[in-house]
Formats: sequence, C-alpha cells, structure tokens
Amino acid sequence: MKRRILLMLMGCAMLAAPSMAQDSVAVQEPTRSLSGGTIESQFEYLNEASNNYQEYKVVKKTNLDKIKDNILDSVGVYKDQIVEKNAMIKEQQAKITALNTGIDNTNNELTSALEAKDSFSFLGLQVYKSTYSTIMWSVIIGLTLGLGFFIFKFSKSHKVISETRKDLLETKDEFENHRKNTLERERKLKRQLVDEMNKKHGITS
Repeated sequence: MKRRILLMLMGCAMLAAPSMAQDSVAVQEPTRSLSGGTIESQFEYLNEASNNYQEYKVVKKTNLDKIKDNILDSVGVYKDQIVEKNAMIKEQQAKITALNTGIDNTNNELTSALEAKDSFSFLGLQVYKSTYSTIMWSVIIGLTLGLGFFIFKFSKSHKVISETRKDLLETKDEFENHRKNTLERERKLKRQLVDEMNKKHGITS
C-alpha cells in the first residue's frame, strides 16, 4: 500500500515537472520583441531569438521580414519628421526674412526721421542743420570781422580827419595872423608913403 502511494506521488511530480520548466522558461524570456521598442532592442531580440549554426545565426524569415518592415516604417517616420522639420525651418526662415525686412524698413524710416529732424528745406535744397549752423556762424564771424575792420578804418579816418581839421584851423589861424600882419604892414607902408609925399610937397600934418 505504501509502495503504491509512493509511485503515485512520483508520477505526479513527473507530470508537474514540465509545467514548472515551462514557467521558468516563460519567466526567463527576454522582454524585448519585434512588436515595439527601438530598432537596437529589436536587433538584440532577433539575435537572442535566432539559433546558432557554427559561426552563423539562423534567423526566421518572418522575423527578418518583421524587422525589415519595422525599419522601413521607422525610416518613413524619420522621413516624415525630416519633411516636417524642413517645412518648419522654411517657415522660420520666411519669418526671419520678414523680420529682417521689417528691421531694414524700420532702420530706413528711422534714418529718414533723423535726417528730417536734423535738416530742413532751403531754396528747394535739403540742408542739414549742422551745415546751416556752420554757414550762419561763418557769415556772422565774417560780418563781425568786417564790422571790426570798418570800425578800425572809420576810427583811423576820424582821427585823420580830426588831425586834418586841427591842422586846417592852425593853418587858418596862421593865415589870419599873416593877413592881419600884412594889412598892418600895408597900412604902415601907406602911411609912410603919404608922409613922404606930404614932406615932398611941403605939407605937414
């Protein structure tokens, strides 16, 4: 009886052994697969799932086709991403170009505004205020120098005129004195002449 029970227990153990082995294999199977993950992880899974033959790996055709499709899908996704990125780059470049154009226009408007602020129209010509100021100060300085020269010449001429008037008055005084002296001499000479004539004719005064 005991022997029969022992044989039954051994049979149950032998029947349970494959199931435990399968569970152990299921636990040890890699989590990587051809249904997801990166291409690198899929190649690692393909390498692990393939059989060895001498120095070669025997790969299932279905697995090879699957990873090929996965690679082509990834390449397609990357191509789509590249196209999308290129479109975004072109859009950004267009925006940058538009911004640069706007900046150039703003700089031109600013330059025009500064020129308009620093210049004005004079006789139909656009004259800068700095140039106009330089010209005006040059004219003012020139007129000041001319006025100073005129005042100097006028002062000098006035001095000459004053000296000339003084000399003329002195000359006039001398002439008047000379005229008086001459008249006085003439009177004396006439008186002497009359006296002599009277003496000659015997007339006494």
